[in-house]
Amino acid sequence: MKRNISILFLCISLSIAAQKNATEKSIFIVMDKTASILSQKSKANSISIGVVKNGKTYTRHYGEIDKGKENIATNNTVFEVASITKLFTGLLTAQAVLEGKLDLDEDIRKYITGSYPNLEYNRTPITIKDLVSFRTGFSKDLPDTDELRKNRNDSSYLAFKKVDEAYSREKFFADLKTMKLDTLPGTKFKYSNGSLNLTAHILENVYQKSYEMLLKENILSKLGMTSSGINLNPNMTIAQGYNLKGILMPTISDNLWGAAGMLKSTLGDLTKFIAYELNTKNKIVKESQRNLLNSLTIWNGYFWDYIEVDENGKNCWKHGGAFGTQNMLLIYPERQMGISIIVNISDENTGNALGEAIVRLSNELLSENKKQTGIYGYKIVNKNVVFMYEHDKNLDPNFVKSVSIAGSFDNWNPNDQDFQMIQKSKNTFELSVPKSKFEKDKTHLFKFVINKTGWMEAPKNAINRETDGDENLILRI
Repeated sequence: MKRNISILFLCISLSIAAQKNATEKSIFIVMDKTASILSQKSKANSISIGVVKNGKTYTRHYGEIDKGKENIATNNTVFEVASITKLFTGLLTAQAVLEGKLDLDEDIRKYITGSYPNLEYNRTPITIKDLVSFRTGFSKDLPDTDELRKNRNDSSYLAFKKVDEAYSREKFFADLKTMKLDTLPGTKFKYSNGSLNLTAHILENVYQKSYEMLLKENILSKLGMTSSGINLNPNMTIAQGYNLKGILMPTISDNLWGAAGMLKSTLGDLTKFIAYELNTKNKIVKESQRNLLNSLTIWNGYFWDYIEVDENGKNCWKHGGAFGTQNMLLIYPERQMGISIIVNISDENTGNALGEAIVRLSNELLSENKKQTGIYGYKIVNKNVVFMYEHDKNLDPNFVKSVSIAGSFDNWNPNDQDFQMIQKSKNTFELSVPKSKFEKDKTHLFKFVINKTGWMEAPKNAINRETDGDENLILRI
């Protein structure tokens, strides 16, 4: 009997090992496929992809840093991650809020050194909440590079670098005193590096420590991100980056706090950071991703580019662009999956190529959750088309504020009042539309949209799924 039990356990162990190997292989296959397509679209010499899924980390590196030198990146290769830095500043700010050092609803001037009567609009001051949500109402960035951005060309990077090298903390505060607000704080999104450096100054005031020290003590050291920092050991080499013409690009300069884009990191360290951001039980992480302004569509949390909801729950996005490298970071906390993709090229089209790549990869990695078969999304009942959407019961339904139907029949408008679904229960939505609303003997395409922004992919096993194009759902009357 003991021998039979031993054989049984051996068979089970071998079966589990085989399943594990099959899972890892499938993940690496989709990573390879993503890199191949991204290489063609971005023209990058080097691509590094990191995936964290269900507690496991997968990394791959493709190409070479310098063409013809065969210097393939590794998990220890240091890259400029630019605006990914903002997420670290966001976490430090979220920690300060939870520790009672900062009040989200307090006037930012309470925490700034000096007097700034100009930092209000119609007697409404900027709050910490406005600051971290990119909604200060600032009329310009600090430093102001609006004119440079309007007339970009192949040599613009030289002008940007010159501005950054000449800009000091003294100039920052002088410009802040003359800053005008062009709208009510908290109402209008405007991406701003100045907001980040002002936040770093505020953090230094409330903690009486330098921003760099706060970063090291509270994040980098705790996560074991030993190859990451604002100012690295001079012996550490930063990977070179290029523009589309293959011209070697300089690194970023910053004489301020570095809170907006001066972090350097490795893929190995970034996957540790992703794992941290996926910890839904961590109060600081949870706060940094929170819908601070109770938005019904997308939100920004603490300095995220945007956070939205789709059929896989909350997803948080951040892009970082230096002169010669770009990075896209995406996390799905409720699915315990996150991705970082780094390329050593920076061009005006690189961001789009990275965005397409990370969407393609995330859809592949999360496809296991779309198991619906047959006709999906609607049924014909008498003289009506009844649209039906059920949000996965494993996901938090409180993130879903609305579900709408956008398609060829309503000009793909998720705001169309005639196609707003009615919530039947915590996670189910339904809408009955007369068949007469749809032209007969015609193929109609549609998609479900959560919170007006989260366009949902059709299940791969659905019979009524478009097999090319955007893979929309198909409705035929």
